[in-house]
Formats: sequence, C-alpha cells, structure tokens
Amino acid sequence: MTYAIYHIPGVKIGVTNNIKYRVEEQQGCESGDYEILEMSDDIDYISRRELYLQERYGYRVDRQLYKELFNNNFIELKNMNINVTEMTTTFPCPVNKLKGQLMDNLGMSWKTDAGDVIITEASIKWIMKNVKSSQYTSDRCYVYNKAFARWFDNNSYLDVRAAEARANQKSCDTTCDDCGENIFECIREWADERGLYDRGDVKTQYIKLMEETGEIGRAILKEDTAELIDGIGDAVVVLTNLAELAGVPIEECIQEAYNVISKRTGKMINGTFVKDN
Repeated sequence: MTYAIYHIPGVKIGVTNNIKYRVEEQQGCESGDYEILEMSDDIDYISRRELYLQERYGYRVDRQLYKELFNNNFIELKNMNINVTEMTTTFPCPVNKLKGQLMDNLGMSWKTDAGDVIITEASIKWIMKNVKSSQYTSDRCYVYNKAFARWFDNNSYLDVRAAEARANQKSCDTTCDDCGENIFECIREWADERGLYDRGDVKTQYIKLMEETGEIGRAILKEDTAELIDGIGDAVVVLTNLAELAGVPIEECIQEAYNVISKRTGKMINGTFVKDN
C-alpha cells in the first residue's frame, strides 16, 4: 500500500492512502489546492516524516504517529477507515460530514471491547446525537464504545422492524415529487433535521394529530377541497413522526392494517363499511 504526505497550504499536512477521496472528496479541495510532498510504501517512514514536516512547516504536530492510528484496529469500510480503541470509535471526518459517510456504509460492523456494533439507519441516529469532535483535530470525531454497544443491545429491534417494513411496503410506498425517493423517508429526514425526534414525543404528536383532524373536519363542512388536501397531508406527516417516535415505521403500521382489512368481509350500512362478525 502506498502512503502520501499531502500539504494544503496554510491549512495542514497529513497522510493518506487515498488522495482523491481524502483530500478532494472529503475535504473539498481541487487538484491545484494541495501538493504531494512525499510518497512511500513504508508506513514507519511516512509516519515519522509527517510529524517532521508538520513541525518544519509550522503546523500543529499530531500527537500520534499515523502508523499507530492505522494499526490500532483500523477497519477499512467502503469509503473510510475507523479507528477502534478500547474506549472509543473514531471516524476520520468532521461531524458535519459524518452522516453521509455512515449512510454510504450501511450494514458494516465492527467489534469493540463492549460488544459488536453495526451501522444501520437507527444506529446512525444514535451516533449523530452522541458524536463528539476530536480535541486534537476537527477532521475527526468519535463515540464512546460502551455507550454505543449498550444502546445497540437495547434497540437493535428497531432495525429489524424497519427492514421488515421496507420488504413489505410495495402496497403503500409512494414517491416524492422533488427527489423521487420514498415520501415517508423525506418526511422523516425533514423532521430529524429540525430536531423533532430529539426533543419531541408521541404525546405532543398525538395532540398535533387531533388539531389536524379538526382541520379536516372543518374542510369537509366547508366543502373546501384545497383545505381538505392540506389537512389530510398534514395528518399523514404527523402520523409518520408519531410512528417514528414510537419506534415503529409508518410503513409497517400501514402494512399491518392492510394485512388485516384485506381479509375482512362485510357490507356498507348508512355509508359505513361494517365488517362481518
């Protein structure tokens, strides 16, 4: 494996084994924004030279040799290396870029002294809520293994339910006009970005749902189609968030309901379907 010492003038000197990804994609540099100072297959040499050049160019000198980071249980995922120590798992990117990196590596797992963990949609939410920036560099962030493993032991069922819902959502799936993705995923991402899942709860969402159903009733009485569409849409958004806060994807709720009603028999009485006993 070939390692390169790169220099972003006025910013930093670092080491990587993937210049294009590490410097251009992850740090947003163009080819003319940085220079390669040295390259070598010898990780011992390149690790010592990085610290020497950092000091020579007047940058902050890393406290650990690159080889110590690389050899200390480094696990290579699809687009990044994570450093697993006894206490922490460190991700080689700033917090504001971490979610995208984790989404690119869904399904990847690693061992910690506290237990096995895996990157899933549910565990990503925990990571983003508990991740901390490195005190040494803003280019890295970390989580505590013990807390992560404990959360995963108690909450991994959320991912099982979500997977089952996705496998059975064909009859209730719909797409977003803006991006073409599952509209429920768009709703959840919108709510998550605004902190609803961090600071909201099912009770507040239930109260909100009652408000929206009241608007639907008023729209029906006024025979206002536009207001009716708005009210029904708002109610679906609230139900999506209520389900997420309860730990059950709305797709699963819809599928379960349809599985039941699809087998029902009955007849219409005074405008209402009455099921057979």
